Amino acid sequence: MKRYNILRMVVMAMLIAVGVVISPLLRVEGMCPMAHLINITAAVLLGPLDAFIVAVLIGIIRMCGMGIPPLALTGAVFGATLSGILYKVSKGKIWAAVLGEIIGTGIIGAIVSYPVMTYICGREGLSWLFYVPSFTCGTLIGGSIAAVLLYRLQHIGVLGKMQMKLKEGGKVWHRKAQEKTI
Repeated sequence: MKRYNILRMVVMAMLIAVGVVISPLLRVEGMCPMAHLINITAAVLLGPLDAFIVAVLIGIIRMCGMGIPPLALTGAVFGATLSGILYKVSKGKIWAAVLGEIIGTGIIGAIVSYPVMTYICGREGLSWLFYVPSFTCGTLIGGSIAAVLLYRLQHIGVLGKMQMKLKEGGKVWHRKAQEKTI
């Protein structure tokens, strides 16, 4: 089982909090570009599994606390996960993380949203591709903002340091705790 360190959990909690707060504030009808910014940032900083967890928790909080339909979940989880997977497979290419979000949310999540909204929520008159245009536009906007932010962090040398601290933080803290007990 993967050991989670405090720094990693704090970053996840901060991304969840920011995602819940800015999603309704910076929203265009039918699109939630800031959710895509958070998904890509989580994928790049934390990896696919943690990005998935962040997306699920943001979706659940938004659905329970704000009355948002299940689209908050069906769209986000595929994009966050695929973003992290493509970032990892590409050996750290930011454009791959953005592409993963566009494909995962803009296409896969949009198509999966159709049966959820039709059969579970009872919406009528939808087609399989009903959500694709708005989800894709939202991912393009949020993905562009995420790319600018992450490329800038990479350019000034902060992104790599953040990733290293998040990856190795638990090992270093665990070692220090062991040394103190000896």
